[in-house]
Amino acid sequence: MEYTADSAAVSHVGKVRSNNQDSGYIGRRLFVVADGMGGHAGGDVASAIALQRILKADTDYDTIEDAQEALRSAIAAANGELAETVFEHPELTGMGTTVDAVCIVGDQLVIAHIGDSRIYLYRDGELSQITTDHTFVQRLVDSGRITPDEARVHPRRSVLMRVLGDVDSAPEVDTFAMTSKPGDRWLLCSDGLSDFVDDEDIEKILAEGASAKATGDRLVKITLDHGAPDNVTAVILDIGDTTEPDRKPVIVGSASKPLSFSEVAPKQRTGLIPAMLHSVRPSPANPSHFESDAEDYFEELIEEDARRARRRRLSWAAGIVLIALALALTLVGAYAWTQTRYYLGSDEDTVVIFQGVQQSVGPISLSTEYQDTGIPLSLLNVYDRQRIEQTVGPESLDEIQETVERIKARSGLESTP
Repeated sequence: MEYTADSAAVSHVGKVRSNNQDSGYIGRRLFVVADGMGGHAGGDVASAIALQRILKADTDYDTIEDAQEALRSAIAAANGELAETVFEHPELTGMGTTVDAVCIVGDQLVIAHIGDSRIYLYRDGELSQITTDHTFVQRLVDSGRITPDEARVHPRRSVLMRVLGDVDSAPEVDTFAMTSKPGDRWLLCSDGLSDFVDDEDIEKILAEGASAKATGDRLVKITLDHGAPDNVTAVILDIGDTTEPDRKPVIVGSASKPLSFSEVAPKQRTGLIPAMLHSVRPSPANPSHFESDAEDYFEELIEEDARRARRRRLSWAAGIVLIALALALTLVGAYAWTQTRYYLGSDEDTVVIFQGVQQSVGPISLSTEYQDTGIPLSLLNVYDRQRIEQTVGPESLDEIQETVERIKARSGLESTP
């Protein structure tokens, strides 16, 4: 029999939000994180109602099947309570919450998951993400349309495809069981943590071996150091080979306070999609898009994403064309300038005026013969001959012609009329 050796729950409002819409719970056998959404107060209410109902499942179970059924029933009941609350308080329409729950049954952990909060396992020096996000971008990743790195910055990364709330009378919840062993560290967290702290940093902190409370505080601190625009909640669960002494359950976040509807601002009743638009980063308010069918909405977002990709490719193509055009104009301008310059050189036996500059660009010469002066190299003094061999210029045509006249004079030749 394996039980928790240490556990802790930590929650913080973050640096941007004015209220905490997350809720967290650690009990005797049950551990929960819920991340609410739906406006200033709607998210508070949603996560608090869901957690208060689900924590009633915190008891001993004889079998894995019993625990799974109990979690499913508790989550379904929480979903029903959310729908009833919206019926009684229409201003809360569209509120919802994610739920991640872990229930210990001997050396097994029963897991329930819906939404984009996450459960991680740190075992034998490696971190694994146990749950799969129920998000639009995760479906894009699963279908091979985008990479995980692209998903982190995708404009639709906040769209949830599954959630508890008044959007579905029978939401699909992932439930499964896993065997745990002494030394395992489990982390349940809201996306306020996982969206702003890389898995590598999470792994390093879990590997430090600090107490569950110190580890939770450390995870929240690094999230705050990264800006923490969203609420942050972490539940740490350490598995040991001894039974943890009975402890008083701990509730953090919204569920730790009495429910209040006094701060809820009235809003028009809408439908499915508002509760699925869970902003994880501050963004300008956009008009809500409503659909009665999540699958239809998913397909519409797929097409919208394709249109965005096409626009992005066109933008890149246009940018490349503009850069190429600017480069071409620069080269043409540079070449035109070289043709205003002249220098003195020689062919096999006479002094020659060349137009351009002596350099070349690859196989392309930037100069051509302009005029053979007819001055024999054999008549030049040593100084003038060395200068001609090393080239004189580049200069303007008038300056080069003046130099030619001086060379003629020194060589005893007649000047050009």
